[in-house]
Amino acid sequence: MLYMLDTNICIYLIKRRSDELLERMRVFRTGEIVVSVVTVAELQYGVSKSENKERNQAALESFLLPLEIANFSFEETVVYGNVRAELERRGQTIGPLDTMIAAHALSLDVPLVTNNTREFERVKGLRVEDWTK
Repeated sequence: MLYMLDTNICIYLIKRRSDELLERMRVFRTGEIVVSVVTVAELQYGVSKSENKERNQAALESFLLPLEIANFSFEETVVYGNVRAELERRGQTIGPLDTMIAAHALSLDVPLVTNNTREFERVKGLRVEDWTK
C-alpha cells in the first residue's frame, strides 16, 4: 500500500467532484490505496442519514470494491493514544475520528491524502498530501 484516503477525498471520488483526482487514482493498482475502517464507518454514516440510502449504499460499495480496507488493530490504538495525548498537550486537538484516521496512517507508515491539510498537519510525523489542488 502506498497511500491512505481520508473521508473527504473518498467523498470527492464517489461524487466525482474532481477530474484531476479521478485521473490520479487511475494510475494505482489494487492494494496500493487503502481506506481506514474508520473512514468506511464515516462514509456509512453519511449513507445512513441520506435521503437516497439505496443509491448511496450502492455507490459506496462500488467505490470501496477495488480498495484495501485497513482494520484498526491494537497497534493503532497505541498510536492513537499517543497522538491524541500529544495534540491535547499542545492545545491543538482535532476531531476524534480524524485523530483515529491520522493514527492509522502513522501506524501503517503511509501518507494521508486529504484536502483537510490544515487540521492533519498538526499531527507530528504524519505525511499529508492534497490531491485536489
